[in-house]
Amino acid sequence: MPTRQGSLHLFRLAGVDLYLHWSWFVVAMYEISSRRGSYGSLTFNALEYLALFAIVLLHEMGHALACRSVGGRADEIVLWPLGGVAYVAPPMRPGATLWSIAAGPLVNVGLVFVFVGVRVLSGTLPWPENPSDAVWFLHILWIVNLGLLIFNLLPIYPLDGGQIVRALLWFAIGRAQSLLVASIIGFAGVAVMLLGVAVLFFIGQQQNAIWFGIMALFILANCWRGLQHARILARAARLPRRDGFRCPSCEAAPPIGAWWTCGRCGKPFDTFETQAVCPHCGATFAATRCLDCGELHAIEQWRVPPPRIT
Repeated sequence: MPTRQGSLHLFRLAGVDLYLHWSWFVVAMYEISSRRGSYGSLTFNALEYLALFAIVLLHEMGHALACRSVGGRADEIVLWPLGGVAYVAPPMRPGATLWSIAAGPLVNVGLVFVFVGVRVLSGTLPWPENPSDAVWFLHILWIVNLGLLIFNLLPIYPLDGGQIVRALLWFAIGRAQSLLVASIIGFAGVAVMLLGVAVLFFIGQQQNAIWFGIMALFILANCWRGLQHARILARAARLPRRDGFRCPSCEAAPPIGAWWTCGRCGKPFDTFETQAVCPHCGATFAATRCLDCGELHAIEQWRVPPPRIT
């Protein structure tokens, strides 16, 4: 996944920092020059590429704002050649996760109607016979937005469609098993995509085949990570849990055992047994990470107050 490292900070919008990865500029120059001849002016090639990522940004902002609306954390978006990544951390509930994921494609659904309206308003121009660059530009944006919507809704993890399937399964079979099933479906989707790459090469669409292959490898890597994460979650679910403590974010009780690692000496210890102090080197930690949702909280915030006696 792209990160803010090696990325240019563009601006902050609605509390979300937007970054542009350095590789975006390299691919932008290649893509704009390779589509020379699509328009009468190269300016429209550049505008088309910029508009593509404006659509991607709106999509990712949909994820971020939806995540915040359910009490989650979302403060960073990174754009890169394969699209965009909104770093969102919704509450560990299937409903909150489902809304945070589904909001992105819903933005594209809204844009479909926007582009249709703009296209209707442009009916006074010579469309579709001998369209001008401006009209052709609007037509391409309509196709690109629709294509992004359809592709993102494929039930292949970690695409939005795959994550929506995972969130729906979460209601029925739990967090770990839903991620496991979604990852396995993703592997099957990658196999189909690789078949598509072979077909594209066979029919002479080498450039499209390369990009499709890169996307397939990206999805394959994330499916593998999802599979490993699902196994960790399944093992964690079977661990004995400590009474008297709850994560303030997901309300999961912490597991009993040396599952935390000291950042100073690198040795494992049970932070709740030692009150966030490493028993090996004496390092004290201001916050403890939840092994279920990944959020950090001070050890005092984890304590469950004793019931009041009336």
